[in-house]
Amino acid sequence: MNLPGRGTSGHGLLDTNILVLRRILDPATLPPFMSISAITLAELSAGPHHTDDPAERGRRLDVLQRAEAAFDPLPFDADTARAFGQISALVLAAGRKTRGRISDLMIASVAAANRLPLYTTNPGDFRSLDELLTVVPVPIPVPS
Repeated sequence: MNLPGRGTSGHGLLDTNILVLRRILDPATLPPFMSISAITLAELSAGPHHTDDPAERGRRLDVLQRAEAAFDPLPFDADTARAFGQISALVLAAGRKTRGRISDLMIASVAAANRLPLYTTNPGDFRSLDELLTVVPVPIPVPS
């Protein structure tokens, strides 16, 4: 559902965890117009190779194939690379490390460069980035 008009109301970038959990999330907590980044597609593409469990590998392949069918990922381009530098600076200025968080910060950079809010179930991963990024927390339903 990647649509033009980025930066407009109702359009958001989905973090990788949203795609992984999408079947259990309340659709009302997601934007009506959704995009993903090429970084998310890379993470989903690597996922099946990180398990030896055939059932889990199948589940991860299903998530990947659904994402590939539904989205035309936003690229990590020159504007995004510049945003990544700014985001890295904010993380470091907050006394946090960028190591081990590169994928998250690259996804945040795609959102910032495209002026899109980032929808995630892990808003803490993006704290200290308020200056450049709007993060929309998405709650994970609690089983009853």
